[in-house]
Amino acid sequence: MGSIPMHVFPMPPIRTKFVPKGIVMKNIHSYVVLTLTLVLTVALTALPASAVDKPVKVYILSGQSNMVGIGQVTGGGSRWGSEFIAPVLSVYPGKYERGADYEKMAPTKTLKLESFGGVRPTPYLGGGTQIVRGFIQIKAKGVYELRPGYGGSTNNIMEVDGNEVYRKEPGKEAVHTPIKLTAGKKVPFKITYLTDQANGLGWIARIDIPGTLATVVKQDGKFSYVVDKNGNWVERKDVWYKGVVTAGASKWLSVGCGAGNNNIGPELGFGHIVGDFHDEPVLILKASQGNRSLGWDYLPPGSQQFEHEGFVYAGYKDSPSRWEKGSKPKPINWYAGKQYDDCFSAAHKVLNNFDKEFPHWKGRGYEIAGFVWWQGHKDGGEPHASRYEQNLVRLVRTLRKEFDAPKAPFAIATIGFGGWKMAGPHKTVAEAQLAVGGDKPEYPEFRGNVLTVETRGFWREPELSPRNQGFHYNQNAETYMLVGEALGKGMLKLLKARNTP
Repeated sequence: MGSIPMHVFPMPPIRTKFVPKGIVMKNIHSYVVLTLTLVLTVALTALPASAVDKPVKVYILSGQSNMVGIGQVTGGGSRWGSEFIAPVLSVYPGKYERGADYEKMAPTKTLKLESFGGVRPTPYLGGGTQIVRGFIQIKAKGVYELRPGYGGSTNNIMEVDGNEVYRKEPGKEAVHTPIKLTAGKKVPFKITYLTDQANGLGWIARIDIPGTLATVVKQDGKFSYVVDKNGNWVERKDVWYKGVVTAGASKWLSVGCGAGNNNIGPELGFGHIVGDFHDEPVLILKASQGNRSLGWDYLPPGSQQFEHEGFVYAGYKDSPSRWEKGSKPKPINWYAGKQYDDCFSAAHKVLNNFDKEFPHWKGRGYEIAGFVWWQGHKDGGEPHASRYEQNLVRLVRTLRKEFDAPKAPFAIATIGFGGWKMAGPHKTVAEAQLAVGGDKPEYPEFRGNVLTVETRGFWREPELSPRNQGFHYNQNAETYMLVGEALGKGMLKLLKARNTP
C-alpha cells in the first residue's frame, strides 16, 4: 500500500485557538497527539478503495520444468560434521551474560564431543552457559555461510578464525556474515549458546558458486531487493505464492517457491515487479509440471486431430499421441491435454476455496489479473514445433475462457536454450512464441493484451553456472531472475496500456 505524504495534510500552527471547543488541553504534547490522530484519520479515509477493499490480484503462471523453477539458491547447504576437528564443550555457571569474559573464567565442567553435527551429535551437558570450541577445516576454498543450531539452539553466536559469522539473539532475526575459507587450512571456531537449548547440529553452505542466487545477490550485488540488511532472504508480505501439481509451497513470496527449498523460478522476480505495481495484495498461483509439451500434454481443449507423414496425431482427449493412418488407436494411460486438465483443474480448486486457502484475505475475493506462460523445450521436434504457434494461440484463448477473464493480460517468455546460437526446432518454437506476442493481423484480439518477452539474452554458459544442464538453463539463478523480471515488466506494460484511455 502506498503511503500518503504528510504535506497533503499539513498540521496547523500549534496555537491554543486551534483547540477544539469542549476539549481541555493539559499541555502542548496532548495537542500534538490529537492533531496527529486527526491527520491519520483523514489520511486513512482518503486512501483509495483498492488499498483496503478491492479483490486480490491473481496471476496464473504455467509451463514446464523451468516454470516449476530449477534456479539454485545456494550451492546446496548440507549438515556439517566432518569439517569440525576436536570440538570441546565447556559449561560456565549461570545463564549467559552479555559482556562476561568467558575466556578468563573457569568452566564447571567440560566434555569432548565425540560426534559433532550429522544427525546424532553427542548430547550437551546443560546446566549453565555452554560454549563449544575447536577447529574447522574445509575441503574446497570459497565463501561460506554457517548456520549453527536447530530450533531453540539457533540462539547463539558463532565465531570462525576470530570473526563473527553468525548471531541470533532470542526474539531477533539471525545475522549471517559470510567468511572466506581456504581449503585444508585449520582455523579455530567458537559457538556461544545464549539459552539452555544447545546442541551440535548445524549447516554449512558455500555461497560463491557461480550462478547461484546467493552468489549473484550477495557477491555480485544484483537483485538486492531479495535480501534484507542482515543478508536474510526477504519474505514479501503483500505477495502470496501458491503452487499446485508441483512446486507446491504456500507462503509469502521468497526463495524456495521452485522445485525445492533451494530453488527459484521466474515467480520471484515477477512477484516483486507486480507487487510493487499494485496497491492490492497479489497471489501468484503456479500450475506447472516438468517434461511436458504443448502439442500433447498441455494440448488445449478444442484441438483437433491432424495428419503428418503417415500418422494421425491426437486431438484433445485422444490417446495415444499418434497412430498410423488407417489403424485403430490403442489408448494408453495418458491423453492429449491431460496436463492442461490436471494443472488448471487444480488451479480452479484453489480459487473455488479462496477463503479457506487464504484466510488472511477472507471475504475479500479475487480477480484474475493476468496469465504467464514459459515452456517449449518438449516441443522442440516435429511436427509439434511447426504447430506451436497455432497451439499457443488456442491456449491463450482457452485459458481466458476457462477462467472467465476474456481480456486478462497474457505474458509469454520465449525459450532461450543456448542463447542466440539457438537453431533448429527450438528456434522455430521461439519464433512462434514471438509471433503470438506481436501485433500479427491474424490475431486482432491479442493487440495490446498479449506480449512475448525475449529470453535468449539471459542465457548463461555452464562455466558461469551451478550445473552443466542446458535444458534447465544450467540452473543459473540469474537467468531465472531476469526472465521473471522481464515477464513482470511485460505484464506491467500490458496493464498500463489497458488503463490508458
